[in-house]
Amino acid sequence: YLDNAATTQMDSQVLESMTPYFMEYYGNPAAIYSLAGESGKAVAKARTQVAELIGAKREEIYFTGGGSESDNWAMKAVADLYEKEGCHIITTQIEHHAVIHTCEYLEKRGCKVTYVEPDAEGRVASEKIKQAIRPDTRLISVMAANNEIGTIQPLEEIGKIAKEHGILFHTDAVQAFGHIPLDVEKLQVDMLSASAHKIHGPKGVGILYIRRNVKIGSFIHGGAQEKHRRAG
Repeated sequence: YLDNAATTQMDSQVLESMTPYFMEYYGNPAAIYSLAGESGKAVAKARTQVAELIGAKREEIYFTGGGSESDNWAMKAVADLYEKEGCHIITTQIEHHAVIHTCEYLEKRGCKVTYVEPDAEGRVASEKIKQAIRPDTRLISVMAANNEIGTIQPLEEIGKIAKEHGILFHTDAVQAFGHIPLDVEKLQVDMLSASAHKIHGPKGVGILYIRRNVKIGSFIHGGAQEKHRRAG
């Protein structure tokens, strides 16, 4: 059924593996008592499993409330980081609303955004990305696979361009994660968004991969969960 591109039914094995942490091992994984230790082990295991899927290190994986939060975090945090110096973002006209609407919000705050047009088949040429680069370009955000027509973008080529120019590179991989190979080192991405409900996981769970040397700030403030970079 084609709606699986929008969301999926939770797999029975996923539900079975999660149930003990709602009913038996329900402790706060950040606490110091033994019940919490079981929860902490589960979170650590999940973080490792996600990292292995994309060739990342465990400490580079941050759990979020979903793909939209991950996109918002990546883009708003970069804009905040360069607010005083001036921030120009390059993205595409066919991004998910989580990226497009975030860019529109950032434009109202003074950030400049270039929306690169795709070709007739929905592909964004890496050369067009390169041509859009300015001295104040801080971030390039290009989705891995389009959520409507499924077009896969040339992330490896774009990643090379971003690295050559010292620009942070983010990809919304929500529609690609778990479906096509994604290696953050090969693609040279600095941040990657993904969501569990697209691959038979639970609603309300996403991840943001942040390369270790990327020093962006928190998006959700509060406690010290998620290594002091996101509360909750």
